[in-house]
Amino acid sequence: MTPAELSQSLLNLVNDLVERRRGEGIEVTDLSLSLADVSLERPRNRDHGDWASSVSMKIAKPLGTNPRAVAAELAAGLEAMPEIASVEVAGPGFINIRLEASAAGALAQTIVNAGEAYGTGHMYDGIKINLEFVSANPTGPIHMGGVRWAAVGDSLARVLKAEGADVTREYYFNDHGSQIDRFARSVLAAYLGEPTPEDGYGGAYIGDIAAKVVEIYEGDIASLPREEQQEIFRAIGVDLMFTEIKEKLHGFGVDFDVFFHEDSLHESGAVDKAIARLRELGHIFEADGAIWLRTTTFGDDRDRVIIRSNGEPAYISGDLGYYLDKRERGFDQNLIMLGADHHGYIGRMMAMVEAFGDVPGVNLQILIGQMVNLLKGGEPVRMSKRAGTIVTLDDLVDAVGVDAGRYSLVRSSSDSQLDIDLDLLGKRTNENPVFYVQYAHARTCSVGRNAVDSGVDRSAFAPELLTHDSESALLGVLQEYPRVVAQAAELREPHRIARYIEEVAGYYHRWYDNCRVIPLGEEPVTDLHRTRLWLNDATGQVIRNGLGLLGVSAPERM
Repeated sequence: MTPAELSQSLLNLVNDLVERRRGEGIEVTDLSLSLADVSLERPRNRDHGDWASSVSMKIAKPLGTNPRAVAAELAAGLEAMPEIASVEVAGPGFINIRLEASAAGALAQTIVNAGEAYGTGHMYDGIKINLEFVSANPTGPIHMGGVRWAAVGDSLARVLKAEGADVTREYYFNDHGSQIDRFARSVLAAYLGEPTPEDGYGGAYIGDIAAKVVEIYEGDIASLPREEQQEIFRAIGVDLMFTEIKEKLHGFGVDFDVFFHEDSLHESGAVDKAIARLRELGHIFEADGAIWLRTTTFGDDRDRVIIRSNGEPAYISGDLGYYLDKRERGFDQNLIMLGADHHGYIGRMMAMVEAFGDVPGVNLQILIGQMVNLLKGGEPVRMSKRAGTIVTLDDLVDAVGVDAGRYSLVRSSSDSQLDIDLDLLGKRTNENPVFYVQYAHARTCSVGRNAVDSGVDRSAFAPELLTHDSESALLGVLQEYPRVVAQAAELREPHRIARYIEEVAGYYHRWYDNCRVIPLGEEPVTDLHRTRLWLNDATGQVIRNGLGLLGVSAPERM
């Protein structure tokens, strides 16, 4: 019996109880309960059973009675089911449920048969989500903040898709404005052998870009006026950085469906269209020769200039055009991942959403990520050999590889600062979390290979034989996977997947130490061995599915 089946049975019992009360002449308001209202939890203490529910405390008052009385009635209904071994009412009205071994063990076969589909759900069926992440300026290699968003954003996209969402991964290239000017001046200075401009970009990569521009440009750059030289280095240099960023992200297992250029918003008239729409809605005013958006109407601390008095667009003008463009492309939810230095940005963005007539926190959701520090020998790694002033994607991958790099960036909540110990990630021990999980998966594969050699197959399945404490504990944690995926999607927290599969790995290793899949010596192969192989393979499938959501490989040998 799966958690979903048990929740449905409990919901049916609740509805039956409501109808009985009405039949007794008791006036009961329409509770309109759903499966979410009868959600199950795993008791912290396994002695309290396999599952617990607090639904009695939610419905007691509308039924005109106390929670323990409601719990007792529901418990009687549950105990009548053949899959339920026992039910206890605890505390103020908790219902603790213990499954029969056969009902609990049946999950192993369910997981194996479902394969990659195990854990997927329907929370976001029919919902179009635009997930914008990384979006680093094309002025240099991706720094560690952007690398964190690359890992987290790609994993979140996978998690949302697992819950049925139609997800578009989008990268917003900031190729319009002063930062691109500074980049172009820096590359030109490198070409001319001049010092880096005071507000420019340093690092060996600037010289590399300058040399490549000279190779690519078909003509004599040296004979051109300085302004024309700068424009050449801007156009070709930015394109080279775009290309490099895309290639580095692809090597990190992160690909995008859309690369959206900020410049296009101003060239296509998207900004003018957004201003016109907001003017129609009555939220635009003019003062001091500038065009303003009245965001204070929607809780912002001050109104925002859209077009300056000199006719130049302010930064928020691009935000207006970009948001309206996304909505007109049909996206129901727009998620943006931003660095910690953008926290003050949220208020004006949500005011903008409301000005368009949309719902802040629904049609637009902003996730803030904190910084990442790489540690080596207990000390922070200060700078990149190539970038000069920042630590980059290459630095992380060169140190620990793609798998360990991605896993380490995803396994912690993105709204907390993260220190990554490169020495730890280089160890092939259980201290290293990615090794711990990957090794558990490799062990399930090794057990499977050795089982075949020993004549153990999955030709029989007798779940009632899975009675060892470590087996019930392992089955219990495997049952949790669909709920963890759904929660990770709903809360936008893919780190929950990483922490969960680490827990699965721990339960699996303990089961491996206590329960044999392969007979010892001359022992005959029994249905217990065959059934345990199902459980072994089910565990491997869950770990593999979880690693897949994190974009991390599941090696079969280590």
